[in-house]
Amino acid sequence: MSRQPDAVELLRTAREVLLGQLLPALPESLHYQARMIANAMAIAAREQDAPARPNLPREHELARAIRHGAHDDGSARQELLAIVRGKLKTSNPRLLAAYPEGNG
Repeated sequence: MSRQPDAVELLRTAREVLLGQLLPALPESLHYQARMIANAMAIAAREQDAPARPNLPREHELARAIRHGAHDDGSARQELLAIVRGKLKTSNPRLLAAYPEGNG
């Protein structure tokens, strides 16, 4: 009995077909749109593959505190960097790789 592919595998396979077979057959005027779709598929696969984000309530709490001036001294900087790095890990890992840990 063969195993059914999961959502991440389906997205990655579909993206490979889009970029490898369909994109070259499309007119140049549609390449941008096809690459946009491929990028959205890659993000969706990473989101599906990523662990749940349990810190979301803390993120909202921190944002509220910042709006009220609680961290005007910069005390939330490291926590904010961790939040942004977590989001970039899913949405744009290449950009994240360009900024080594601690240089944010």
